[in-house]
Amino acid sequence: MARFTLPRDLYHGKGSLEVLKTLEGKKAIVCVGGGSMKKFGFLDKVVSYLQEAGMEVELFEGIEPDPSVDTVMRGAEAMAKFQPDWIVAMGGGSPIDAAKAMWVKYEYPEFTFDQMIVPFGLPKLRTKAHFVAIPSTSGTATEVTAFAVITDYEKGIKYPMADFEITPDIAIVDPDLAETMPKKLVAHTGMDAMTHAIEAYVSTANCNYTDGLALHSIKMIQSDLVDSYNGDMDKRASMHDAQCLAGMAFSNALLGIVHSMAHKTGAIFEDFGAHIIHGAANAMYLPKVIAYNAKNEEAAKRYAVIADYMNLGGSSVEEKVQLLIAYLRKMNDDLNIPQCIKNYGADSYPCEQGFVPEAVFLERLPEIAKNAIADACTGSNPRQPNQEEMEKLLKCCYYDTEVDF
Repeated sequence: MARFTLPRDLYHGKGSLEVLKTLEGKKAIVCVGGGSMKKFGFLDKVVSYLQEAGMEVELFEGIEPDPSVDTVMRGAEAMAKFQPDWIVAMGGGSPIDAAKAMWVKYEYPEFTFDQMIVPFGLPKLRTKAHFVAIPSTSGTATEVTAFAVITDYEKGIKYPMADFEITPDIAIVDPDLAETMPKKLVAHTGMDAMTHAIEAYVSTANCNYTDGLALHSIKMIQSDLVDSYNGDMDKRASMHDAQCLAGMAFSNALLGIVHSMAHKTGAIFEDFGAHIIHGAANAMYLPKVIAYNAKNEEAAKRYAVIADYMNLGGSSVEEKVQLLIAYLRKMNDDLNIPQCIKNYGADSYPCEQGFVPEAVFLERLPEIAKNAIADACTGSNPRQPNQEEMEKLLKCCYYDTEVDF
């Protein structure tokens, strides 16, 4: 038996934020990140709409990119004091992910973070509050997923939470919010969405209910992402829908080792002054993982279907896989994303020598590989890498060398 779960309601299109006026409740806490939602007036709108619905509203602001365990615990404490019956999370993936984890801790104060990251091991939520997610970026799709990513900075590791209980009750996908994204964010979140869709389609948990969502979102991203990056706001609105469709697919079909590797390399080099931004990591690793997974016959056939759906040409499965890899690498170039860690600058842009020194990468490689294999996303990957293979694959992602194993 398989399961397909989405939010109870999804409101989309311009002006859909106004649905907040119709919610019924007494108290709402709004969880938000940096200043962009306030700067562009969206935070004030959300507060006003909730107050119009008759609710007392409190803010929990300043949720950082790559939210920490500490932030989650502070947010849960704020909720425990305020006792909201609605949690409204808005912004990029980080504040929404953090709020999902806060939600668990709010409803079950005795639950530890180690318990929260056991895949599909959460208790029943909605005993105290319901959850609304309002994305401002077009990539993570956390507004429709059963996932959240929280960073343990002491270990330098990003941990995915996975459980259908944290799928939001309401998602509001309003393209007005996405218009505020800077170009770099458009690029990184867009390639995150592409990775979601491709990994969902080749996942061992794929099914008839997820395949159509994955393929259609891939086609939309192919059509819209680069133009959105270059300022086309109609394409920006379309990308906001495309990433949500990809999220619907991967929340139910799960992901693969592109995400396992991205989770375990994102913060591990923080002591050298930067993170490898999640979407950029996915963009760099995706072509390498496709080459690795394509050694599996069933996965190769599925990649070939994707290539056909994108009208890339090719007369054999092998040729179609290579054309797909080449297309994704060109997208990285068009979006000013590096092709490998070695050329990943501290500002995320391509450079001759990136911020991660070779010696440091090689020293930390065994631990990174071990943690990536243990990541929750690895189990649904078409090939199950051992320690040696994962280390070799990560080296290919560092040096931009061919995957021949």
